[in-house]
Amino acid sequence: VSNGPTAVLFNLAARGKSTRRLHVLNCFCTNYIPSISEDRARQAFATYVSSKCCYSSAPVREGVITNMESFNTYSYRLETFMEPRSTEWSQEPYTGQPVDAGVQPAPGPWQIAAQPPAFFQEHKQTIKVPYTSSVKNCHLCLGKGRNPCTTCAGAGNRKWHLYCVNLCGARIQNCHLFLTCLVSFSCSSCSGSGSCQCDTCRGKGKLIVFINLNVKWSIEKDEFVAQDSSGLRVEKLEEVSGKELFKDAQNMVYPVRGFPDVSVAQASERFVRDHQVKNAQTSRILQQRQTIELIPITKVNYMWEGKPYVYYVYGNEFKVKAVDYPDQCCCSVM
Repeated sequence: VSNGPTAVLFNLAARGKSTRRLHVLNCFCTNYIPSISEDRARQAFATYVSSKCCYSSAPVREGVITNMESFNTYSYRLETFMEPRSTEWSQEPYTGQPVDAGVQPAPGPWQIAAQPPAFFQEHKQTIKVPYTSSVKNCHLCLGKGRNPCTTCAGAGNRKWHLYCVNLCGARIQNCHLFLTCLVSFSCSSCSGSGSCQCDTCRGKGKLIVFINLNVKWSIEKDEFVAQDSSGLRVEKLEEVSGKELFKDAQNMVYPVRGFPDVSVAQASERFVRDHQVKNAQTSRILQQRQTIELIPITKVNYMWEGKPYVYYVYGNEFKVKAVDYPDQCCCSVM
């Protein structure tokens, strides 16, 4: 195939139009297994071991590679860029803002224009809904603009008993014959007025209440990694990227059909259905994109000091997972 794997897989977008295209795709995915050289495997292994403070480099220097196996593993990802909307009552101190409730019917959540960002860029916006604003007395201060001071309980001053005279000469805590003075101090919180400005209406006594429309542009993402026969855990494969084979972006995508790995096609069918059903009530879908990547995995078998060991090199990042690394020491951080 002269145009490479990407061009072949993009033909999959024309679902059902050509069985020959699907046959070419099947042949390519079945036969194409990327591989890396021994030098590249050793380099990745050395980088991995050097990042571990308790790993000796002896197996890297002295180990002998006996076999390298390459595997095909696919990652499918569906991203849905959606716009959920919700409404909530809000309020603020009334300082003469326009009041428009009842002038005409208020628009519904989806009748209000909101400019979305570029596709797959998350953002939030709050819009005051027209024709919902009205004025009411502040419910906390009952329209007075002030509330009783909580420090002095509205008295305006605070009083303390002071021990002034000790009649018996004994220590104060043991003497039963003493005089006290009742001293009054002006309350510092309210400056002696007994009341403080209402925090809710900021002393205005009135509130303007209205409905806010909350618009949120968000991305819902699901990813599936096909299980392969290499023995490497799937969770590890979710940490890396692969070679992009197929990318399809539309307002609403269709599930992938005819892919040689049946589990990928099944995941695509499930994710597309779930995304569209789950967001149908409170959101609208602006764009969807689905991607299939080929994740390269190389299983490296090597011998060190007469015993067999295994490590894996995987992903475009050449990450390594070593199974039972043979030369570790117990180290501690002082």
